[in-house]
Amino acid sequence: MASINEVAKQFTDYYYNTFDTNRKGLQPVYREHSILTWEGQEFRGAENIFEKLESLPFQRVQHKVTTLDAQPSNPSINSLLVLVTGLLLVDDESNPMQFTQSFQLIPDGESYWVYNDVFRLNYG
Repeated sequence: MASINEVAKQFTDYYYNTFDTNRKGLQPVYREHSILTWEGQEFRGAENIFEKLESLPFQRVQHKVTTLDAQPSNPSINSLLVLVTGLLLVDDESNPMQFTQSFQLIPDGESYWVYNDVFRLNYG
């Protein structure tokens, strides 16, 4: 069985690679009960979350994870809390922006789905 940190790394590698290359591929990670808070705006349900992700005002993006921390969040269902910090480049920008993102992951067979997702750019 993979460790919590291995699961978090596998998930974030998949998530950011998919986000950067084919956002439509993220649809399976969100469900009816998923909640995304993006820069203070809340979106509930996979359909609303996906609409938000598709409407972001950039064509190209590249995420670079700099830190990744994970903890168990509910031992009865083996859910995980994942906290990511990193850098991202959008479109033709040469200066990366710093971001923080947290995920609450719920197990589903051999994989996980996102129950909570909170994203913030770090200014200052």
